[in-house]
Amino acid sequence: MTNILDTRNRPLCDLRISVTDRCNFRCSYCMPKEVFGIDYPFMSKNEILSFEEIVRLAELFAKIGVEKIRLTGGEPLLRKDLPTLIKRLSKIDGIKKVTLTTNGVFLEKHAKALKEAGICQVNVSLDSLDDHVFMKINNMNTSVSTVLKGIAAAREAGLEVKVNMVVKKGLNDTDVLPMVRFFKEKNITLRFIEYMDVGCTNGWNFKDVISKKQIYDMIKEHYPMEAVEQDFFGEVAKRYRYKGTNTEVGFISSVTETFCGSCTRARLSTDGKLYTCLFASEGYDLREMLRSGVSDKYILTTIQSIWEKREDRYSEIRTEESHKNRKIEMSYIGG
Repeated sequence: MTNILDTRNRPLCDLRISVTDRCNFRCSYCMPKEVFGIDYPFMSKNEILSFEEIVRLAELFAKIGVEKIRLTGGEPLLRKDLPTLIKRLSKIDGIKKVTLTTNGVFLEKHAKALKEAGICQVNVSLDSLDDHVFMKINNMNTSVSTVLKGIAAAREAGLEVKVNMVVKKGLNDTDVLPMVRFFKEKNITLRFIEYMDVGCTNGWNFKDVISKKQIYDMIKEHYPMEAVEQDFFGEVAKRYRYKGTNTEVGFISSVTETFCGSCTRARLSTDGKLYTCLFASEGYDLREMLRSGVSDKYILTTIQSIWEKREDRYSEIRTEESHKNRKIEMSYIGG
């Protein structure tokens, strides 16, 4: 039987870099306020990778095939002087695309600077257009209008925008169609993400999952869709287009329709640990190597070895019990 984890079929093309461990939301999906309260001890400045260290690692990853970098967090727009880092990353040989994931709160302020620095696309997390539901999810007194202004500013600046909506049964599943109508009219790609058991603090239960098929059927009843071919190997979203338009809608289904066998992503945490899976329990400390004075060749060989030996397929083997196992928090590793 063919090994679905054969690394010859899973090149390392996409590096997600978390640039901050902080967020201006205490999101119920990945940073519940019961755990990440106002007194939560975040990392010290010395624990976090410097821009120089991030760029050095990014250059090494580019040498082994990484073409796309996504900056995440926490909330990446909380990182001071972020455009300076973006400019340096976008100039690395081999890097074709630098993107950013944000909750959108500071996007209106920073959209133009992000575009000028080299960001080409922003993914904005927005789980409802209803202020009551939105505030319940983010556990903060921030309105939807703040995020929508950020999206408008990003588009005005020339950035491609995709909106990500995590759907949880009984919380925001009735907001699916209002979100579809709104962003279809705006000609903005909306992507639905199945509620996942990221980390160990969000109280995940499979009963709370609205499947990709359920969401698809819900939308199709009102808006006929047609499938769109993948742009590249390892693309996680199943993409569709509303018939008669150029507007797309996507589905990321890591719970009910897994894609471990084609994953081409690695993740670098704020403090320099390399993770080969979103659901990993342990990372590999690259910061220690950077600060110990070892050569680029040594670090590069280590990264290659880690990737080639990876055996991650958590989503394929998830059970009612295994989801309780210790996993790194998404707020730490990034999305």
